[in-house]
Amino acid sequence: MKVKIASVATQLPPYSRATEDIIPFLKIWLSGQEERFQRKVIKLFENAGVDRRYSIMDAEEVFLKTSFEEKNDIYKRETIKLAEGALNKALSKASLVPQDIDFIITVSCTGIMIPSVDAYLINKLDMKQDIVRLPVTEMGCVAGISGMIYANNFLKANPNKRAVVIAVESPTATFQIDDYSMVNIVSAAIFGDGCACTVLTSYENEQGPEIIDEAMYHFYNAEHMMGFEVKNSGLKMLLDKEVPEKIASHFPNIVHPFLERNNLSIEDVDHLIFHPGGKKIVQTIEALFGSLGKNIDITKAVLKDYGNMSSATVLYVLERFMEQGPKKGDIGLMLSFGPGFTAQRLLLKW
Repeated sequence: MKVKIASVATQLPPYSRATEDIIPFLKIWLSGQEERFQRKVIKLFENAGVDRRYSIMDAEEVFLKTSFEEKNDIYKRETIKLAEGALNKALSKASLVPQDIDFIITVSCTGIMIPSVDAYLINKLDMKQDIVRLPVTEMGCVAGISGMIYANNFLKANPNKRAVVIAVESPTATFQIDDYSMVNIVSAAIFGDGCACTVLTSYENEQGPEIIDEAMYHFYNAEHMMGFEVKNSGLKMLLDKEVPEKIASHFPNIVHPFLERNNLSIEDVDHLIFHPGGKKIVQTIEALFGSLGKNIDITKAVLKDYGNMSSATVLYVLERFMEQGPKKGDIGLMLSFGPGFTAQRLLLKW
């Protein structure tokens, strides 16, 4: 059973500011802090490799002393809008309507909603009453690919069905106003909000790159490296500075056996569709693959244009590759990292 990616579409939230326009708000927030620390934080934002960030809130709201409840209410309201926009775009690209979808997977980790966003979409778009739902909440940045893996397995077992994976995130809703730790600051510097949707199909006559393999790779004893702590003030980011080095040390085991079981090597891969976790992770990946003549230019461009949008980001990268129209027979390797710590992969063939 062949499973193909029929379309990918993205939806950005209404507010955006260039990094240079965020600095004045940053300075106000930092007032009262030691001057050297202030300069360090501003330099960190300026050198994060992110030119612009989008958000479900304007900068004034991000830096206000709003409660967890107030920010989560905004998250809920705006998440539904973003998800609906991305889903409609992806369906339109694939020449489908909401009633054509048999399986809906929604992934998000930056807010709390029960019922999850898929329930709202089913009602708003009059989707099938027997549609299969799977909301995924605790996978973080890796969840865009996780959702595609779950959809792939559903579709392999069910011919002539279609699935959508919707990744919608608002890291700005998790900003901790009273936390001047480097983890809070680094996450604010590299993350932004966004939503993406991909349509997958097991109809033989529908077009798109085929998923030829998928796999998960779990790092032992690395739960501390990435995630959130639930505080009275909201979701507090956990982000260990060892993440880039840990990824680099595991890369051979993540990439090469996965390709070898498909009778491929890294030299056979035409497109590296990687999640841009941040500037340091991008630099780590470039150091590993640059010598092989591979580039991650689109990954870097997505980070620059939007920041790290957690689970949605790799789908922004995939959308750009699909818009380029890769040649028939081209091989693509999708890769994301997330809490656990885990690396997850998809192998695509056009």
